[in-house]
Amino acid sequence: MRKTFVMRGQTASGETEILNFSGYKPGYAYRLTEFEIFPSTGFPQTDEMAATITAGKTAVTPTDPNFNDDGLIGSTVLQMHTTYHSLNQLTIINDTFLITQNLILMVINTSTGTPINWQCRFESVKMSGPEEAAINFKQFSISDE
Repeated sequence: MRKTFVMRGQTASGETEILNFSGYKPGYAYRLTEFEIFPSTGFPQTDEMAATITAGKTAVTPTDPNFNDDGLIGSTVLQMHTTYHSLNQLTIINDTFLITQNLILMVINTSTGTPINWQCRFESVKMSGPEEAAINFKQFSISDE
């Protein structure tokens, strides 16, 4: 089995995507190790984008994440100002969260409303039977709140 893999796509501003982990190999969990966003159209003078990934039941609004939310495992913000030649991206990932079920990604472009390109890198983690049961229960509890 591959140690790392990438999921990527383009999502309309304000919309969600399901990152599908059903059908992956039993005995493995996955850890989010990288989460990045990028504009989908030419570079406007200013652009501000944000995205979140959650294991919870509903999407987390990228412009208002709550880090007390156990399901929130990734949050990123990209600010671009071509006039000032600046590009700032801040990403926070809970890389201790082991993923065994589907995730919800949400993106928002607060400046232009255009779609956002995103890319996530995951690493596979081998688990024993009892570990798998405990992690599955934990994620089920979060996604069923």
